[in-house]
Amino acid sequence: MQASNEGQIYIGRRAEARPATPLISIVVPAYNEAEVLDHFLTDTRAVLDPMGLPYEYVFIDDGSRDETASIIASHLAGGLPGRLVALSRNFGKEAALTAGLAHAKGDVVVVIDADLQDPPELIPQMIDGWRAGYDVVYGLRVDRSSDTLLKRRSAELFYRLFNQLSNIDMPANAGDFRLIDRTVVEALMRLPESNRFMKGLFAWVGFPSMALPYERPERRAGNGKWNYWKLWNFAIDGLTGFTTMPLRIWLYGGALVATMSFAYAAYLIIRVMAYGIDVPGYASLMVGLLFFSGVQLLSVGMIGEYVARLFNEAKQRPVYLVQDVIEGASTARETSADDK
Repeated sequence: MQASNEGQIYIGRRAEARPATPLISIVVPAYNEAEVLDHFLTDTRAVLDPMGLPYEYVFIDDGSRDETASIIASHLAGGLPGRLVALSRNFGKEAALTAGLAHAKGDVVVVIDADLQDPPELIPQMIDGWRAGYDVVYGLRVDRSSDTLLKRRSAELFYRLFNQLSNIDMPANAGDFRLIDRTVVEALMRLPESNRFMKGLFAWVGFPSMALPYERPERRAGNGKWNYWKLWNFAIDGLTGFTTMPLRIWLYGGALVATMSFAYAAYLIIRVMAYGIDVPGYASLMVGLLFFSGVQLLSVGMIGEYVARLFNEAKQRPVYLVQDVIEGASTARETSADDK
């Protein structure tokens, strides 16, 4: 990773201030993940236990309809450190991530999906990057062969378009899998918007960051919850949440169409004056009418996207609602504090 001299100074200061035994919060949004949870806990605990650091799990049950909640609750009752935060309904992954960050107590927070497509074996390397002074260590997917060709190409197009239109630099192929420092968590919790595109928010808050490349494996069990329609709407939310450039593009487009219309009107006037009046063609008239009607509808629809965001933000509804919190075993740090 490249950084300026000033950036290296800040990174060095952060590295010196890192605690020796940080509490690690593993934030896991879960929606109908019953088939993979046991595999997830086995694999992650096999990585976390040898590290010798206190840790906790923060599971967010985002309105699951299967046995997700009961499986997590049984592990918590059996001594798993952490908690299960049950949302009142399915609010979506972005809201679940926000809830997870709000309920995490760790010095560092690792956001990871339960499907094990984000390998927990990278967590020790993330901790090393954090100890080196970086506040964000994000996983960078260098091999997405487990995704379909259409999904890979559409993702490439989205990241390219997002970075060109917005005023922030969001790393391409960087998902939600990342480690963030407590300072970053507090900064994210200060952002008040209801429509939350977490990948964009992670990039917007800044802070020293480093990439950790990895190959994305197949899902261990169960089925993915995303489909192309959801991904399309997700992309629109991301673009409209971080840039007004689409509105400006339509402004330029409208100016261009108006200029072409005036030029064509001048051409018609000159032609009539030179050659007389002729009968215009019905087909060309309908094509022009339909074209400009379509342009107007598209522009109104684009404006409507931003008006809808203003409408949602003006209501000031909470991002999520919690119906219950089930606490598990105390972490090593909490236990030692209680003994004093």
